[in-house]
Amino acid sequence: MRTTHDIDVSELPARAEELLKSGHRLALVAAHLDEAGPRVVYVFVSGLPDTRTELQIRLNPDRPEVPTLADLSFPAGRFEREMRDLFGIVPLGHPLPRRLVRHFHWPRGWYPMLSDAGPPPAFGEQEGPYPFLEVEGDGVYEIPVGPVHAGLIEPGHFRFSVVGETILRLKARLWFVHKGIEKLFQGRSTAAGLPLAERISGDTAVGHALAYCLAVEEATGTEVPDAAQRARALLLELERIHNHVADLGMLCNDVGHGILNAHAQRIREQLLRLNGEITGHRLLRGGVILGGAGLRTLPDPARLTAIGADIHEIIDLALGHSTVRDRFTGTAALTTDAARAIGCLGYVARASGLPADARIAHPFTPYGLHLDVPVHDSGDVLARFLVRAEEIDASLALIEQLADGLQPPAGAPVLQPTSESGPRTGVGLVEGWRGTIATRIEIAPDGTLARVKPVDPSFFNWPALPVALADTIVPDFPLTNKSFNLSYAGNDL
Repeated sequence: MRTTHDIDVSELPARAEELLKSGHRLALVAAHLDEAGPRVVYVFVSGLPDTRTELQIRLNPDRPEVPTLADLSFPAGRFEREMRDLFGIVPLGHPLPRRLVRHFHWPRGWYPMLSDAGPPPAFGEQEGPYPFLEVEGDGVYEIPVGPVHAGLIEPGHFRFSVVGETILRLKARLWFVHKGIEKLFQGRSTAAGLPLAERISGDTAVGHALAYCLAVEEATGTEVPDAAQRARALLLELERIHNHVADLGMLCNDVGHGILNAHAQRIREQLLRLNGEITGHRLLRGGVILGGAGLRTLPDPARLTAIGADIHEIIDLALGHSTVRDRFTGTAALTTDAARAIGCLGYVARASGLPADARIAHPFTPYGLHLDVPVHDSGDVLARFLVRAEEIDASLALIEQLADGLQPPAGAPVLQPTSESGPRTGVGLVEGWRGTIATRIEIAPDGTLARVKPVDPSFFNWPALPVALADTIVPDFPLTNKSFNLSYAGNDL
């Protein structure tokens, strides 16, 4: 159930506090540029039952300002900083008013999401050095890592303040490749928006495509057949498995067990080939379509059973190896209180004792099928490893139930709004493999996309990485980073 409330800007803090205290969380904040002036939409969600509450406020176009919610919600403070950098909307009273998205070569007063922003300015001189907090004392030194990395990952800069090998403080700095995704959606047809949604974060093609499609279908009143919804859920679990398998192997590699990693990547290759058979694409692109799902075939249950047994053997060998278990146990622990305060999602949250899962809280198809959500509470690398290993089992069981009696469904064309219908809105919530993905859209009277705001779970989880690494040692960084495995692309829209 989604409800929308237009409120005065002065009411925002009290209404937001009321929702947060009643068990809602802030899933998304989207700024809009209407003819009458700026408008901001706050989406709060809770479940079960599936509840989505929108607060909309209209701002003075001459002085676009909002009262900060940072003292009520840590994610709200980050959404506000992002909104200020892209739209020039000022969060009054924000405790950390520094830039978040815009690096210092972006000139003052240039906000890329404004309609009159014009082309990107030339890469200019920086306003000054980035204000890293310096840690001082005997024996303290800094280790800069990135933003260019030796592997294939995207840019991110990590600044370690260290004494000996102990990390006193870590600062993660992102947004080196701001791609303008939200701007690219504007003016596209809903069909043309889908390939862009699939590519927000390459390893999460199903999750982002599905959140986008659910939002469009709600906005256009499109009914999706039950069989297609089940097929979509099946694809979502296949995406979860191949990503988890790869990361479990790489975690073993980070503690010196390369053979287990080699076997994990061998299994991942089997899963990627299976993906290609099912949708025609190894990363499952094209499987989720507007109004339906496009499956060429269904996975063979016997084949999945064999893959599951193969995965179990790797997990058992890893956990039975004293060096692996010793390096995982107690490393980079994120407490339950810290995970809750930061607003963590997905397996990062579930490894710290927070059981939230959108498949249960916000089901898009009746998961009357039995779903066990693995939860651990130690919050360390071992807990994140165990949660992901157990999620593979849960996904395999779910795929078997979803595929039972299912035929590869044909897609249904999405219903386009007419020019007389006015703007329509929709919200999609999906439990991607990293955590809950939220996408909100608005459709213009001519049927094109007026605004699309996607939020990857990495936006919520990146701030937790430095917290977990406090008082660990520098060699723990690669291991911890892989146990979180956050998306640069999904964050740097």
